[in-house]
Amino acid sequence: MDLLRQLFIETGFGGVQTYIQSGNVIFQSDVTETGQLALVISKKIKEAFGFTVPVLVLTVAELRKALKYNPFITDLTKDPVFLHLTFLSTAPDEAKIEKMLQKQYFPDIFECIENVIYLYCPAGYGNTKLTNTFFENKLNVTATTRNWRTANELLRLVELDFKV
Repeated sequence: MDLLRQLFIETGFGGVQTYIQSGNVIFQSDVTETGQLALVISKKIKEAFGFTVPVLVLTVAELRKALKYNPFITDLTKDPVFLHLTFLSTAPDEAKIEKMLQKQYFPDIFECIENVIYLYCPAGYGNTKLTNTFFENKLNVTATTRNWRTANELLRLVELDFKV
């Protein structure tokens, strides 16, 4: 993560910090187009480390909105420890989502709102079929998942450090 942080600094981003060992980077940029930022970052990672990784960039507003509209968070029967957010590179085709919702993934459930899939995996994310690969293959999008605690902590750090 130190090398990744250094790469972001050398690329010209400000306020760079990483969070845990899963590729979470908080940074500031004058560029506001998240797709453009993702391409730049992916290219820099390829140049520096020799491998290609999909990159998703979220604005503070997008992260805040994703957390605010989690349909499971108000259900007191759902333990937040088992909540996850899968961020998609684009909003998926509604017909594909509807087709997926017709199947059972017991005990796991999900809902899709715009380009975020909200997951509840009571047996743990490590035991679900509803992984990044599953959603990427079914929806033809890039996906990355964060647990509820990590997503909230990322927002807290951004708000604390960048006063947004």
